[in-house]
Amino acid sequence: MAKIPNWQYDEFKQCGVDFSDPAEVVRYDKRHRKMRDFKKETQSIIEQLAISDKDTVIDLGCGTGAFTLNAAQNCKKIYAVDVSKAMLDFCKNKCRQEGIRNVEFRNAGFLTYKHKAKPVDAIVSRLALHHLPEFWKLVALRRMASMLKQDGRLYLFDIVYSFKINDFKKAMKRWIEITSKTGCRDFKKGIEIHIGREFSAFDWVMEGLLERAGFKIIKCDYKEGFFAGFLCRKTNGKENAEKK
Repeated sequence: MAKIPNWQYDEFKQCGVDFSDPAEVVRYDKRHRKMRDFKKETQSIIEQLAISDKDTVIDLGCGTGAFTLNAAQNCKKIYAVDVSKAMLDFCKNKCRQEGIRNVEFRNAGFLTYKHKAKPVDAIVSRLALHHLPEFWKLVALRRMASMLKQDGRLYLFDIVYSFKINDFKKAMKRWIEITSKTGCRDFKKGIEIHIGREFSAFDWVMEGLLERAGFKIIKCDYKEGFFAGFLCRKTNGKENAEKK
């Protein structure tokens, strides 16, 4: 990996929960498997992006492989990218166990991954971009656009705030209470760490960042005031990509 400038944000530094710890990675995967249906989520993304067995895809912030493991049979190749070596190793081992061979693994992130192959058909990023402050989110999104074919598609799902700012204390309390009802103390703790230490953006900020990075938002799906899914297409207009 090329030397990172001293002024660049260090995306390898854990800003919230420490996912460099293999034991924490195992706990993370178990928690999310209890609360989420990875196969159903992946199928929805595949349908929205119209991914076929001829397509190449980048999974940026692949984590333990929620998307990669379930999408590999539906596309030609997946580049699984994550800053956490422990996460990446977990995903790699799962692929090996399941006999999945069309995945290429890269220990890198939004700011450091260098895509040396041809531009891809689609990029998927779930629950990862919030690790970057706003300025670096835009840098990351523009880098993603550069990795896509013209009219390539992006699916971004993240923790995005869509409640009214005057209600933020009530909103955060409600989110923590909802999380507590899952009966998972570790997950509640993770939400509290996220709120205080990580970098989720408001809805209007995220939409602006996507447009300025050179994407046209095809569909927004806001959920519960804290989550959002964006289906986007790379545009060829310089008016968005060159906005300041």
